[in-house]
Amino acid sequence: MSSAPSSSIRTSTIIAASVGLIATGLVGYAIYFDHRRRTDPEFRRTLKRESRKLAKAAKEDEEKAKTAQKQRVREVVDEANEEGFPKDPEETEAYFMSELAKGEGLAADSSDPIEAALCFYKALKVYPQPRELISIYDKTVPKPILDLLAEMIAVDSSISISGSGLGSPGSMSAPNLD
Repeated sequence: MSSAPSSSIRTSTIIAASVGLIATGLVGYAIYFDHRRRTDPEFRRTLKRESRKLAKAAKEDEEKAKTAQKQRVREVVDEANEEGFPKDPEETEAYFMSELAKGEGLAADSSDPIEAALCFYKALKVYPQPRELISIYDKTVPKPILDLLAEMIAVDSSISISGSGLGSPGSMSAPNLD
């Protein structure tokens, strides 16, 4: 009977000692790393270089993502223009309502902002007064989608929005894509 409890005590003692040794090793390494970071100028330079490399890589990735997004915006606008838009007033109204509803649903969903902006773009293309619709979009469409819509408008020169006061703060303006 006495051999069974001592065996479990030994196992728990071994586990506790192992955990204590690992924790002590981690604390010791943290102290060593901190001491080296504070006192070794070459180590500090190396850390700064690595930090700059990571920041530069992140910036390059962001630029690549922006370029890819701009390319995708151009592609979806070209595809939409190739598909064409209805000319009949009844079809145009139904198309406008359909695209607007799809755009609102996708904007609320937030899964694909380019697709949501494309729906708003298609609705804008068939709307008789684009300036009025853009002022409504300014108030109702989320900013990231509104920015994509502005890029789409900048890509498509057939939408006439001049003279609408789009330069006012808080309103949509077409960014320079070049």
